[in-house]
Amino acid sequence: DGKWIVSCSDDDTLKTWDTNTGQETLTLTGHSGYVTCASFSPDGKRIVSGSSDNTVKIWDAETGQETLTLKGHSGPVQSVAFSPDGKRIVSGSYGGSIKIWDAETGQETLTLKGHSSRVRSVAFSPDGTRIASGSYDHTVKIWDAETGQEIESLKGHSSPVNSVAFSPDGKRIVYGSGDTTLKIWDAETG
Repeated sequence: DGKWIVSCSDDDTLKTWDTNTGQETLTLTGHSGYVTCASFSPDGKRIVSGSSDNTVKIWDAETGQETLTLKGHSGPVQSVAFSPDGKRIVSGSYGGSIKIWDAETGQETLTLKGHSSRVRSVAFSPDGTRIASGSYDHTVKIWDAETGQEIESLKGHSSPVNSVAFSPDGKRIVYGSGDTTLKIWDAETG
């Protein structure tokens, strides 16, 4: 609803802020390493975070209470995102793995393997059927979010891919790289 911002820090905490006043509203503590990424759930009631402590945590956005800790990554978690319906979470790690979790129970449901280096960014498509991931192996991969199968591998950067995002209609993917460029790809044809 645009009323809050969540930020994460090397001080091992997350904070929420009131966008109208700029005032800090909550400090979320529980990670034992620097917090690298955070995102609100689509309904704004939960926050998901990833950390260098190799865990993903889910928080109550109203109270700041930790509700679940998701364990399974073998390296620092670099990117997290809720699915559009809020029922799943995707996370990517320095270990090169991507995991999909049940956002209600915290159970791991799929592990996506295919990147040969650190996964820096993950994103669900707007309809929740696909996942895009960007890696230090210089590629973006598109995955089937239900089966975990790799659909496409997009190559074209000469440096690590740092960020990926789907367009609102899900037809395009944009990603940025350490080679100082952005690329836009047709998400259907690659």
